[in-house]
Amino acid sequence: MRVLGFIFSVLLFAVVLSFKLLADAVENSRIHTRNNSEIMLLNKKIESLVSQVNKLKDLSPKKFPKVKELSYLSKKRILVTGGAGFVASHLVDRLMSQGHEVTVVDNFFTGSKKNIEHWIGHKNFELIRHDIINPLYVEVDQIYHLASPASPPHYMFNPVKTIKTNTIGTINMLGLARRVGARVLIASTSEVYGNPLVHPQNEDYWGHVNPIGPRSCYDEGKRVAESLSYAYAKQENVEVRVARIFNTYGPRMHLNDGRVVSNFIQQALQNHTITIYGSGKQTRSFQYVSDLVDGLILLMNSNYSLPINLGNPEEYTIEQFASVIKDIVGGVSPIVKQTGVQDDPQRRKPDIKRAKLYLGWSPKVPLNVGLKETIKYFENELIKENAKEISLKDD
Repeated sequence: MRVLGFIFSVLLFAVVLSFKLLADAVENSRIHTRNNSEIMLLNKKIESLVSQVNKLKDLSPKKFPKVKELSYLSKKRILVTGGAGFVASHLVDRLMSQGHEVTVVDNFFTGSKKNIEHWIGHKNFELIRHDIINPLYVEVDQIYHLASPASPPHYMFNPVKTIKTNTIGTINMLGLARRVGARVLIASTSEVYGNPLVHPQNEDYWGHVNPIGPRSCYDEGKRVAESLSYAYAKQENVEVRVARIFNTYGPRMHLNDGRVVSNFIQQALQNHTITIYGSGKQTRSFQYVSDLVDGLILLMNSNYSLPINLGNPEEYTIEQFASVIKDIVGGVSPIVKQTGVQDDPQRRKPDIKRAKLYLGWSPKVPLNVGLKETIKYFENELIKENAKEISLKDD
Protein backbone atom coordinates (compact mmCIF):
# COMPACT_ATOMS: atom_id res chain seq x y z
CA MET A 1 0.00 0.00 0.00
CA ARG A 2 2.78 2.44 0.99
CA VAL A 3 4.77 1.55 -2.14
CA LEU A 4 1.73 2.12 -4.37
CA GLY A 5 1.04 5.40 -2.64
CA PHE A 6 4.65 6.51 -3.21
CA ILE A 7 4.57 5.48 -6.88
CA PHE A 8 1.26 7.26 -7.38
CA SER A 9 2.65 10.43 -5.81
CA VAL A 10 5.75 10.30 -8.04
CA LEU A 11 3.66 9.78 -11.18
CA LEU A 12 1.24 12.51 -10.20
CA PHE A 13 4.17 14.89 -9.70
CA ALA A 14 5.49 13.88 -13.10
CA VAL A 15 2.16 14.63 -14.75
CA VAL A 16 1.89 18.00 -13.05
CA LEU A 17 5.45 18.81 -14.10
CA SER A 18 4.70 17.73 -17.67
CA PHE A 19 1.64 19.93 -17.84
CA LYS A 20 3.76 22.78 -16.52
CA LEU A 21 6.27 22.10 -19.29
CA LEU A 22 3.44 22.06 -21.82
CA ALA A 23 2.13 25.38 -20.51
CA ASP A 24 5.62 26.83 -20.76
CA ALA A 25 5.96 25.43 -24.27
CA VAL A 26 2.68 27.01 -25.35
CA GLU A 27 3.74 30.33 -23.87
CA ASN A 28 7.16 30.13 -25.50
CA SER A 29 5.56 29.29 -28.82
CA ARG A 30 4.15 32.78 -28.88
CA ILE A 31 7.71 34.07 -28.99
CA HIS A 32 9.69 31.21 -30.56
CA THR A 33 8.17 29.16 -33.33
CA ARG A 34 8.14 25.42 -32.50
CA ASN A 35 7.82 22.78 -35.17
CA ASN A 36 4.93 20.33 -35.11
CA SER A 37 7.10 17.30 -34.31
CA GLU A 38 8.27 18.84 -31.00
CA ILE A 39 4.70 19.61 -29.91
CA MET A 40 3.48 16.14 -30.92
CA LEU A 41 6.31 14.50 -28.98
CA LEU A 42 5.44 16.51 -25.86
CA ASN A 43 1.76 15.60 -26.17
CA LYS A 44 2.59 11.90 -26.51
CA LYS A 45 4.69 12.00 -23.33
CA ILE A 46 1.83 13.59 -21.41
CA GLU A 47 -0.68 11.05 -22.76
CA SER A 48 1.65 8.24 -21.70
CA LEU A 49 1.93 9.61 -18.15
CA VAL A 50 -1.84 10.09 -17.87
CA SER A 51 -2.33 6.50 -19.03
CA GLN A 52 0.08 5.25 -16.35
CA VAL A 53 -1.75 7.20 -13.64
CA ASN A 54 -5.09 5.77 -14.77
CA LYS A 55 -3.68 2.24 -14.66
CA LEU A 56 -2.36 2.86 -11.17
CA LYS A 57 -5.81 4.07 -10.07
CA ASP A 58 -7.29 0.81 -11.34
CA LEU A 59 -4.74 -1.15 -9.29
CA SER A 60 -5.27 0.92 -6.15
CA PRO A 61 -7.65 -0.72 -3.63
CA LYS A 62 -11.13 0.85 -3.69
CA LYS A 63 -12.68 2.02 -0.43
CA PHE A 64 -16.03 0.33 0.19
CA PRO A 65 -18.70 0.97 2.81
CA LYS A 66 -18.20 -1.09 5.95
CA VAL A 67 -19.60 -4.64 5.94
CA LYS A 68 -19.89 -7.32 8.61
CA GLU A 69 -17.86 -10.50 8.44
CA LEU A 70 -20.20 -13.48 8.53
CA SER A 71 -19.40 -17.15 9.00
CA TYR A 72 -19.90 -19.56 6.14
CA LEU A 73 -23.14 -20.82 7.70
CA SER A 74 -24.57 -17.33 8.29
CA LYS A 75 -23.66 -15.79 4.92
CA LYS A 76 -26.39 -16.08 2.29
CA ARG A 77 -26.13 -15.80 -1.47
CA ILE A 78 -28.84 -13.32 -2.42
CA LEU A 79 -30.13 -12.27 -5.83
CA VAL A 80 -31.85 -8.88 -6.19
CA THR A 81 -33.64 -8.33 -9.50
CA GLY A 82 -33.94 -4.70 -10.53
CA GLY A 83 -31.17 -4.10 -8.00
CA ALA A 84 -30.04 -0.79 -9.51
CA GLY A 85 -33.46 0.77 -8.97
CA PHE A 86 -34.62 3.16 -6.25
CA VAL A 87 -35.91 0.77 -3.58
CA ALA A 88 -33.80 -2.24 -4.58
CA SER A 89 -30.49 -0.34 -4.36
CA HIS A 90 -31.26 0.57 -0.73
CA LEU A 91 -32.05 -3.09 -0.09
CA VAL A 92 -28.71 -4.04 -1.67
CA ASP A 93 -26.92 -1.60 0.66
CA ARG A 94 -28.52 -3.21 3.70
CA LEU A 95 -27.83 -6.80 2.58
CA MET A 96 -24.22 -5.97 1.73
CA SER A 97 -23.65 -4.20 5.06
CA GLN A 98 -24.99 -7.31 6.80
CA GLY A 99 -22.21 -9.31 5.15
CA HIS A 100 -24.13 -11.36 2.58
CA GLU A 101 -23.05 -12.13 -0.99
CA VAL A 102 -25.31 -10.09 -3.26
CA THR A 103 -25.87 -10.47 -6.99
CA VAL A 104 -27.71 -7.63 -8.73
CA VAL A 105 -29.40 -8.24 -12.06
CA ASP A 106 -30.79 -5.24 -13.95
CA ASN A 107 -31.46 -4.26 -17.55
CA PHE A 108 -31.19 -0.54 -16.62
CA PHE A 109 -34.54 0.37 -18.18
CA THR A 110 -35.30 2.53 -15.12
CA GLY A 111 -32.41 1.58 -12.81
CA SER A 112 -29.12 3.47 -12.65
CA LYS A 113 -25.61 2.12 -12.19
CA LYS A 114 -24.75 5.09 -9.97
CA ASN A 115 -27.14 3.68 -7.33
CA ILE A 116 -24.91 0.65 -6.76
CA GLU A 117 -21.53 1.74 -8.15
CA HIS A 118 -20.07 2.05 -4.63
CA TRP A 119 -20.18 -1.77 -4.38
CA ILE A 120 -18.68 -2.61 -7.78
CA GLY A 121 -15.44 -4.50 -7.21
CA HIS A 122 -16.33 -5.71 -3.70
CA LYS A 123 -15.67 -9.42 -3.14
CA ASN A 124 -19.28 -9.99 -2.00
CA PHE A 125 -20.91 -8.13 -4.89
CA GLU A 126 -21.69 -9.05 -8.49
CA LEU A 127 -23.54 -7.03 -11.13
CA ILE A 128 -25.17 -8.73 -14.12
CA ARG A 129 -26.71 -6.71 -16.95
CA HIS A 130 -29.61 -8.91 -17.92
CA ASP A 131 -33.32 -8.77 -18.71
CA ILE A 132 -35.20 -11.30 -16.58
CA ILE A 133 -37.75 -12.04 -19.28
CA ASN A 134 -34.87 -14.30 -20.37
CA PRO A 135 -33.85 -17.20 -18.11
CA LEU A 136 -31.06 -16.62 -15.59
CA TYR A 137 -28.88 -19.38 -14.14
CA VAL A 138 -27.19 -18.58 -10.83
CA GLU A 139 -26.78 -20.35 -7.49
CA VAL A 140 -28.54 -18.43 -4.71
CA ASP A 141 -30.30 -18.95 -1.38
CA GLN A 142 -32.77 -16.05 -1.57
CA ILE A 143 -34.30 -14.02 -4.39
CA TYR A 144 -35.75 -10.54 -3.94
CA HIS A 145 -37.75 -10.00 -7.12
CA LEU A 146 -38.10 -6.21 -7.48
CA ALA A 147 -37.60 -5.89 -11.23
CA SER A 148 -40.36 -3.82 -12.83
CA PRO A 149 -41.02 -0.18 -13.70
CA ALA A 150 -42.98 1.18 -10.72
CA SER A 151 -44.06 4.74 -11.61
CA PRO A 152 -47.03 5.33 -13.98
CA PRO A 153 -45.08 7.16 -16.73
CA HIS A 154 -42.45 4.41 -16.76
CA TYR A 155 -44.75 1.39 -16.75
CA MET A 156 -47.19 2.99 -19.23
CA PHE A 157 -44.33 3.95 -21.58
CA ASN A 158 -44.03 0.30 -22.66
CA PRO A 159 -47.03 -1.60 -21.28
CA VAL A 160 -46.18 -4.85 -23.07
CA LYS A 161 -42.69 -4.81 -21.56
CA THR A 162 -44.19 -4.14 -18.12
CA ILE A 163 -46.54 -7.12 -18.45
CA LYS A 164 -43.71 -9.38 -19.66
CA THR A 165 -41.46 -8.38 -16.75
CA ASN A 166 -44.18 -9.16 -14.20
CA THR A 167 -45.32 -12.41 -15.82
CA ILE A 168 -42.53 -14.05 -17.82
CA GLY A 169 -39.90 -12.48 -15.55
CA THR A 170 -41.71 -13.76 -12.47
CA ILE A 171 -42.01 -17.24 -13.98
CA ASN A 172 -38.24 -17.21 -14.59
CA MET A 173 -37.49 -16.18 -11.00
CA LEU A 174 -39.90 -18.75 -9.55
CA GLY A 175 -38.39 -21.38 -11.85
CA LEU A 176 -34.91 -20.42 -10.66
CA ALA A 177 -36.07 -20.66 -7.04
CA ARG A 178 -37.49 -24.13 -7.70
CA ARG A 179 -34.28 -25.36 -9.36
CA VAL A 180 -31.89 -24.15 -6.64
CA GLY A 181 -34.20 -24.46 -3.62
CA ALA A 182 -34.21 -20.71 -2.92
CA ARG A 183 -36.85 -18.66 -1.14
CA VAL A 184 -38.29 -15.87 -3.29
CA LEU A 185 -39.90 -12.58 -2.23
CA ILE A 186 -42.19 -11.01 -4.81
CA ALA A 187 -42.45 -7.22 -4.64
CA SER A 188 -46.15 -6.69 -5.31
CA THR A 189 -47.96 -3.40 -4.91
CA SER A 190 -50.91 -1.59 -3.39
CA GLU A 191 -52.07 -1.19 -6.99
CA VAL A 192 -53.49 -4.74 -6.80
CA TYR A 193 -56.35 -3.12 -4.84
CA GLY A 194 -57.04 -0.75 -7.75
CA ASN A 195 -59.42 2.09 -6.88
CA PRO A 196 -60.51 0.44 -3.62
CA LEU A 197 -64.05 0.18 -2.30
CA VAL A 198 -62.72 -0.90 1.12
CA HIS A 199 -60.84 1.51 3.37
CA PRO A 200 -58.24 1.02 4.75
CA GLN A 201 -57.11 -1.82 2.51
CA ASN A 202 -56.35 -5.14 4.21
CA GLU A 203 -54.81 -8.19 2.59
CA ASP A 204 -58.11 -10.07 2.39
CA TYR A 205 -59.61 -7.44 0.07
CA TRP A 206 -59.67 -8.64 -3.56
CA GLY A 207 -59.51 -5.22 -5.15
CA HIS A 208 -61.39 -3.10 -7.67
CA VAL A 209 -59.23 -2.99 -10.81
CA ASN A 210 -59.90 -1.96 -14.41
CA PRO A 211 -58.39 -4.89 -16.36
CA ILE A 212 -58.08 -2.94 -19.63
CA GLY A 213 -57.28 0.59 -18.41
CA PRO A 214 -53.97 2.44 -18.93
CA ARG A 215 -52.64 1.26 -15.54
CA SER A 216 -53.68 -2.37 -16.03
CA CYS A 217 -50.29 -3.41 -17.44
CA TYR A 218 -48.87 -2.84 -13.96
CA ASP A 219 -51.93 -3.60 -11.78
CA GLU A 220 -52.80 -6.85 -13.51
CA GLY A 221 -49.16 -7.76 -14.05
CA LYS A 222 -48.62 -7.71 -10.29
CA ARG A 223 -51.86 -9.60 -9.65
CA VAL A 224 -50.69 -12.34 -12.03
CA ALA A 225 -47.26 -12.32 -10.32
CA GLU A 226 -49.00 -13.06 -7.02
CA SER A 227 -51.12 -15.78 -8.61
CA LEU A 228 -48.01 -17.38 -10.14
CA SER A 229 -46.23 -17.27 -6.79
CA TYR A 230 -48.91 -19.25 -5.00
CA ALA A 231 -49.29 -21.66 -7.92
CA TYR A 232 -45.55 -22.44 -7.67
CA ALA A 233 -45.83 -22.69 -3.89
CA LYS A 234 -48.70 -25.19 -4.13
CA GLN A 235 -47.51 -27.21 -7.11
CA GLU A 236 -43.71 -27.02 -6.82
CA ASN A 237 -43.25 -26.38 -3.06
CA VAL A 238 -41.41 -23.12 -3.70
CA GLU A 239 -41.10 -20.93 -0.61
CA VAL A 240 -42.70 -17.60 -1.51
CA ARG A 241 -43.18 -14.30 0.28
CA VAL A 242 -45.37 -11.51 -1.13
CA ALA A 243 -45.00 -7.86 -0.10
CA ARG A 244 -47.73 -5.43 -1.17
CA ILE A 245 -45.79 -2.18 -1.20
CA PHE A 246 -47.53 1.17 -0.72
CA ASN A 247 -46.18 4.59 -1.80
CA THR A 248 -42.50 4.82 -0.91
CA TYR A 249 -40.14 7.79 -1.15
CA GLY A 250 -36.52 8.67 -0.38
CA PRO A 251 -33.12 9.38 -1.93
CA ARG A 252 -32.40 7.83 -5.35
CA MET A 253 -35.90 8.41 -6.64
CA HIS A 254 -35.73 9.28 -10.31
CA LEU A 255 -36.03 13.02 -10.88
CA ASN A 256 -38.66 12.60 -13.57
CA ASP A 257 -40.44 9.42 -12.56
CA GLY A 258 -43.83 11.14 -12.44
CA ARG A 259 -44.65 10.14 -8.86
CA VAL A 260 -46.31 12.67 -6.64
CA VAL A 261 -43.34 12.97 -4.24
CA SER A 262 -40.72 13.62 -6.92
CA ASN A 263 -43.06 15.88 -8.92
CA PHE A 264 -43.90 18.10 -5.96
CA ILE A 265 -40.34 18.33 -4.62
CA GLN A 266 -38.85 19.14 -8.01
CA GLN A 267 -41.51 21.75 -8.76
CA ALA A 268 -41.13 23.38 -5.32
CA LEU A 269 -37.32 23.49 -5.51
CA GLN A 270 -37.45 25.25 -8.89
CA ASN A 271 -40.28 27.62 -7.87
CA HIS A 272 -42.47 26.10 -10.56
CA THR A 273 -46.20 25.55 -10.25
CA ILE A 274 -46.99 22.57 -8.00
CA THR A 275 -49.43 20.57 -10.11
CA ILE A 276 -52.24 18.51 -8.60
CA TYR A 277 -54.13 16.20 -10.96
CA GLY A 278 -57.77 15.92 -9.97
CA SER A 279 -59.60 17.36 -6.98
CA GLY A 280 -56.67 17.02 -4.58
CA LYS A 281 -58.97 15.20 -2.16
CA GLN A 282 -57.64 11.79 -3.17
CA THR A 283 -55.43 10.31 -0.45
CA ARG A 284 -52.07 8.56 -0.24
CA SER A 285 -49.90 7.10 2.52
CA PHE A 286 -46.14 7.62 2.30
CA GLN A 287 -43.40 5.46 3.82
CA TYR A 288 -39.68 6.21 3.88
CA VAL A 289 -37.49 3.78 1.97
CA SER A 290 -35.51 2.56 5.01
CA ASP A 291 -38.77 1.47 6.67
CA LEU A 292 -39.69 -0.53 3.58
CA VAL A 293 -36.27 -2.20 3.48
CA ASP A 294 -36.73 -3.23 7.12
CA GLY A 295 -40.07 -4.78 6.24
CA LEU A 296 -38.79 -6.63 3.17
CA ILE A 297 -35.94 -8.26 5.08
CA LEU A 298 -38.20 -9.20 8.01
CA LEU A 299 -40.73 -10.73 5.61
CA MET A 300 -38.10 -12.68 3.67
CA ASN A 301 -36.75 -14.23 6.87
CA SER A 302 -40.14 -14.87 8.47
CA ASN A 303 -42.25 -18.02 8.41
CA TYR A 304 -45.29 -16.16 7.08
CA SER A 305 -46.19 -16.85 3.45
CA LEU A 306 -49.44 -14.96 2.75
CA PRO A 307 -49.38 -11.40 1.28
CA ILE A 308 -48.43 -8.61 3.68
CA ASN A 309 -49.00 -4.87 3.29
CA LEU A 310 -45.91 -2.73 3.80
CA GLY A 311 -46.83 0.93 4.03
CA ASN A 312 -47.38 3.85 6.35
CA PRO A 313 -50.98 4.14 7.60
CA GLU A 314 -50.70 7.93 8.01
CA GLU A 315 -53.07 9.22 5.33
CA TYR A 316 -52.76 12.59 3.56
CA THR A 317 -54.84 14.20 0.86
CA ILE A 318 -52.79 15.24 -2.15
CA GLU A 319 -53.61 18.86 -1.30
CA GLN A 320 -52.25 18.44 2.22
CA PHE A 321 -49.13 16.71 0.93
CA ALA A 322 -48.41 19.49 -1.58
CA SER A 323 -48.65 22.04 1.25
CA VAL A 324 -46.31 19.97 3.48
CA ILE A 325 -43.64 19.90 0.78
CA LYS A 326 -44.07 23.59 -0.04
CA ASP A 327 -43.67 24.48 3.66
CA ILE A 328 -40.46 22.44 3.99
CA VAL A 329 -38.90 23.67 0.74
CA GLY A 330 -40.12 27.27 1.03
CA GLY A 331 -40.36 29.38 -2.10
CA VAL A 332 -43.31 30.89 -3.88
CA SER A 333 -44.67 27.99 -5.95
CA PRO A 334 -48.43 28.27 -6.46
CA ILE A 335 -50.49 25.07 -6.11
CA VAL A 336 -52.69 24.53 -9.16
CA LYS A 337 -55.21 21.79 -9.99
CA GLN A 338 -55.47 20.18 -13.39
CA THR A 339 -57.64 17.49 -14.97
CA GLY A 340 -57.40 14.14 -13.19
CA VAL A 341 -55.91 11.00 -14.73
CA GLN A 342 -57.85 7.86 -15.64
CA ASP A 343 -58.22 5.16 -12.96
CA ASP A 344 -56.34 7.22 -10.37
CA PRO A 345 -57.12 5.59 -6.97
CA GLN A 346 -59.13 7.97 -4.78
CA ARG A 347 -58.18 6.54 -1.39
CA ARG A 348 -55.06 4.66 -0.42
CA LYS A 349 -54.22 3.59 3.12
CA PRO A 350 -52.74 0.27 4.25
CA ASP A 351 -54.07 -1.86 7.06
CA ILE A 352 -50.78 -3.10 8.60
CA LYS A 353 -52.15 -5.28 11.42
CA ARG A 354 -50.74 -8.36 9.71
CA ALA A 355 -47.24 -6.84 9.43
CA LYS A 356 -47.32 -5.84 13.09
CA LEU A 357 -48.53 -9.25 14.22
CA TYR A 358 -46.34 -11.55 12.12
CA LEU A 359 -43.25 -9.40 11.49
CA GLY A 360 -43.22 -7.02 14.43
CA TRP A 361 -42.93 -4.28 11.79
CA SER A 362 -44.30 -0.77 11.59
CA PRO A 363 -42.84 2.37 9.96
CA LYS A 364 -40.54 4.46 12.17
CA VAL A 365 -39.41 7.48 10.11
CA PRO A 366 -41.67 10.57 10.48
CA LEU A 367 -42.79 12.21 7.24
CA ASN A 368 -41.00 15.52 7.86
CA VAL A 369 -37.70 13.71 8.62
CA GLY A 370 -37.88 11.53 5.52
CA LEU A 371 -38.92 14.42 3.29
CA LYS A 372 -35.98 16.57 4.43
CA GLU A 373 -33.55 13.79 3.45
CA THR A 374 -35.31 13.34 0.12
CA ILE A 375 -35.36 17.07 -0.61
CA LYS A 376 -31.64 17.28 0.16
CA TYR A 377 -31.00 14.52 -2.39
CA PHE A 378 -33.14 16.26 -5.03
CA GLU A 379 -31.33 19.56 -4.43
CA ASN A 380 -27.97 17.89 -5.15
CA GLU A 381 -29.33 16.14 -8.24
CA LEU A 382 -30.76 19.37 -9.64
CA ILE A 383 -27.42 21.12 -9.09
CA LYS A 384 -25.73 18.35 -11.09
CA GLU A 385 -28.34 18.58 -13.86
CA ASN A 386 -27.94 22.36 -14.08
CA ALA A 387 -24.14 22.01 -14.21
CA LYS A 388 -24.49 19.55 -17.11
CA GLU A 389 -26.76 21.93 -19.01
CA ILE A 390 -24.35 24.84 -18.54
CA SER A 391 -21.45 22.64 -19.67
CA LEU A 392 -23.32 21.57 -22.81
CA LYS A 393 -24.15 25.17 -23.64
CA ASP A 394 -20.50 26.19 -23.20
CA ASP A 395 -19.43 23.36 -25.54
